[in-house]
Amino acid sequence: MVDSAIGNLEGIERIRFPEIDPSSASTSIWGEETAEQPAARGVVEDKIFVAVSKEVRESKSTLIWALQNSQGNKICIIHVHKPSQTIPILGGKFPVSSVGKQEVEAYREIEKQTMFKVLDEYVRICRQAGVQAEKLYIEMDSIEKGIVELISLQMIGKLVMGAAADSRYSRKTREPRSTKALFVRREAPAFCHIWFICKGHLICTRLGTKQSSPNDESVQSNSSKLRSMSRAEDNQTDIEFHLVCKTRSLNLGGNCDDASGWSSPRSRLDAEESSDECDQLSRDSISQSYGRSRYRKAVSSSSFSPFAGIAERIPDIGLLDLPQSDEKHCASSPPSVLERTINNDIYYQLEQAIADAEDSRREAFEESMRRRKAERDTIEAIRKAKAAEIVYSDELRLTKQIKGDLAKGKEELESIKNQSDKIFEELQNALDQRSFLENEIEKSNLMVKELEEKIVSAVELLQNYKKEREELQIERCKALCEAEELRKQLELQSLNTHFPKFFSEFSFLEIEEATNNFDRSMKIGEGGYGSIYKGLLRHIEVAVKILHPDSSQGPQEFQQEVDILSKLRHPNLVILLGACPEIWALIYEYLPNGSLEDRLNCKDNTPPLSWQTRIRIAAELCSVLIFLHLSEPHSIVHGDLKPANVLLDAHFVCKLTDFGISHVISNNEMSAGNATRFHSSNHLPMGTSAYMDPEILSNGEITPQSDVFSFGIILLRLLTGKPALGITKEVQYALDKDSLNAILDPSAGDWPFVQAKQLACLALRCCETNKRNRPELVSEVWRVIEPMRASCGSLSSIRFGAEQHGPVPSYFICPIFQEIMEDPHIAADGFTYEAEALRGMATTMALVLASGRTTLLWHISFMMNHS
Repeated sequence: MVDSAIGNLEGIERIRFPEIDPSSASTSIWGEETAEQPAARGVVEDKIFVAVSKEVRESKSTLIWALQNSQGNKICIIHVHKPSQTIPILGGKFPVSSVGKQEVEAYREIEKQTMFKVLDEYVRICRQAGVQAEKLYIEMDSIEKGIVELISLQMIGKLVMGAAADSRYSRKTREPRSTKALFVRREAPAFCHIWFICKGHLICTRLGTKQSSPNDESVQSNSSKLRSMSRAEDNQTDIEFHLVCKTRSLNLGGNCDDASGWSSPRSRLDAEESSDECDQLSRDSISQSYGRSRYRKAVSSSSFSPFAGIAERIPDIGLLDLPQSDEKHCASSPPSVLERTINNDIYYQLEQAIADAEDSRREAFEESMRRRKAERDTIEAIRKAKAAEIVYSDELRLTKQIKGDLAKGKEELESIKNQSDKIFEELQNALDQRSFLENEIEKSNLMVKELEEKIVSAVELLQNYKKEREELQIERCKALCEAEELRKQLELQSLNTHFPKFFSEFSFLEIEEATNNFDRSMKIGEGGYGSIYKGLLRHIEVAVKILHPDSSQGPQEFQQEVDILSKLRHPNLVILLGACPEIWALIYEYLPNGSLEDRLNCKDNTPPLSWQTRIRIAAELCSVLIFLHLSEPHSIVHGDLKPANVLLDAHFVCKLTDFGISHVISNNEMSAGNATRFHSSNHLPMGTSAYMDPEILSNGEITPQSDVFSFGIILLRLLTGKPALGITKEVQYALDKDSLNAILDPSAGDWPFVQAKQLACLALRCCETNKRNRPELVSEVWRVIEPMRASCGSLSSIRFGAEQHGPVPSYFICPIFQEIMEDPHIAADGFTYEAEALRGMATTMALVLASGRTTLLWHISFMMNHS
């Protein structure tokens, strides 16, 4: 019986039971992964997922980095679409809850279209790099949670995402800065390997762990057992079972590595690929699924087998005693008698069942494709319907608007009709009034003619009156001018009466002889005003200043300097010895130490001035300015105060000179707050701009405060020795930074810091742009400088330290007592007297004889003179 059974089975091919495919354990009969079993899929390792934002410029560098480091892996672009919570309507934004459902759906569709365009742009970038990319997106209100959800659903093993905005990148960045990146790093599954990128640079990496699910482990265990069993069967040489294959040959391969060919799981994610790729992928899935299904063991412990129904259709299939996974049993035990009894009918029934299953699968696939096409058509129809709804809503809105405009037009038409009726009535009334007014016009025309005649006569009379008034105004102006001239002449006469000219007139020959025929070696100075020569006139060393005769200001400066210096006397005013009107020459006393400008610049290698001498010069300059400003009955403003116009004698006593552009202001104008104003640029004072009051340049006003400004600049130069241009800002900056010592002139010696700071602050106050903020010379400036001058030592110790036995200068001798003055005071005539002598003069108000000169005191006000 056994021999007959064996004979019946001759020519039948040997059957091997295949290994179990691990991917088929979680796959339905249609080749699609069920949503209830996502864990059965393995982690995707051959594909790099790149998370991108809705702005291409923000994620372009991240995508380029992924393309450069892909190393042959596929690229999948993932995006979390966050629907907007507001809908823009008519220029405004409204919450979704306050907008109709149709408008919201239409706007959602627009958002999706925009998102698709952005994803297409990312795909285009990949295509330019020679890489074919896939697109994947998900809708969620939280972007970071959406990325974590995608990682879990798609089993993403490799993810590239941004660490922070490109603008926040720095070389020291080592950790993600954005909240999204931090959340993903913290909440993403452990199997996901994440690279964080910022501005095309790798910031940090979160390593993924290699973990397998229990299902994978069981599948691998079963697979290994089946492989062992197959090897055992290969070693059997005793008995082989063969089945004749009449219809088609069976593919007995099957490999668990084919799991990568299965289609992607269907979820609420939309994976967009071309239709050809989808069809090919589905066909491959069906063929591979079919191959695996044919080798599924009927006794498998899996609860989800594609051939679960075949066992019901074949009643005798339970007779099969399939080999177990125990290699030892398979290798040692030969096939049983029951196994040899398998006949061709059972094989044919099994093959027919497999063919029916294949037909069913093919029909199911075709039905699935038809269903997908229908879904796409439905989505397109829905989109068109929504677009039509939007158009309909727009048309409906326009219709309502047109109806409203039509109603308003009807109301306006009715209003116009009522207005036309009123206008018609008013027109009738106007016609009635017209006839009445025409009569009145005729009467008024007659009256107009009469009035015109009267007006003509009145106009003629008015013109005559105007001519008379203009003539009277001209005469008045002439009278005022004549009165002003007479007043000035009277003032000059009074000046000439009270101030005799204490200078001589020299001839041209004397000047020529004194200067050695104007020898160039005798010239000691030259400028725009003229030339200065050193000479010997009548056995006295003099300085001859010759003004340019062709200058428009030459005669005026000549006369003005003669008028002022011939009538004023002060120890710190240069002495005018005489003049030569023939050549517009002024003869001064000769001062051997030159100007203060020369000494500050150490001209001809002269030694620098000590800080004590500089303080004394400042005090003397303040004294002479006070004298000029308080002169009676006219105050004198120098107008061109600068170091070049401050001369120094043999003992470094300063002498103020160059009064060519000075100005005389009456005390009445001073008390009224008026100032001399220059209305034309041709009459502006020709002073040095660095020392000139800014108000003179802006509005042409010159006041005693103008000299205060120039005095402040000279003080700063005495302190620092720097040029005048920009010196105020430099000193102010040094005071603000507490670095005054750094800019003090070191050639002057060791400045006492307290006094230097007081002088610097005082000088900056004098240089204020607004003249109202400048200090008064008598009440403020003199009170600061005078104690400093006194602290520098006595006058004799400073000036005559090396000449203790030299003669006492004449200006130290009181003209009345002929003794050295202990309490010197300046009188109204400009000379300095002993205070006791002045008090005696004030009581008698008589003429006194002072050095052979007769002088009348104008007033009894005196001022101390410690210069």
